[in-house]
Amino acid sequence: MQRAVMVLIVGLPGAGKTTLARQLEEERGALRFTPDEWMDPLFGVSEDGGRRWVLESQLFWSVAARALSLGVNVILDYGCWSETERDMFRNRAHALGALAEIVVLNPPFEVLWERLAARNAALPEGTFHITREELEDYNSKFQAPDAAELARWDQQAVVTGVLAD
Repeated sequence: MQRAVMVLIVGLPGAGKTTLARQLEEERGALRFTPDEWMDPLFGVSEDGGRRWVLESQLFWSVAARALSLGVNVILDYGCWSETERDMFRNRAHALGALAEIVVLNPPFEVLWERLAARNAALPEGTFHITREELEDYNSKFQAPDAAELARWDQQAVVTGVLAD
């Protein structure tokens, strides 16, 4: 039996995580978890770090873990700005016997802002408004994986350019 793969997509808002997650979901026959699509229906709010973390690390992970144990590929469209968070999901996947792949989307800040400004102008369902100041704050908190961290993953890709929408 082929080992299931957990793909963790990392990056800031506007990087193209959900676009890529949807593409990989189709290409790989994977189960995709995109928290932004669940926040408002579940909690009546678009952005709440505490609730989001419970959704990602507990609720979604329990379903993702079962899928991985059944040999189903999983896409985690999470962002995961810290090495600690990324290590946790990689270790969890490995503990289940699954492979762990990381895809880091890290386009230039101005590209992120241009995309978010366009998105803010006509907010699609399941997304929330982000100001430039909020993006600057998020950017200051984002710890891009270094070579040593990437080496711990079974597969890795870093995209510093722009993915097509």
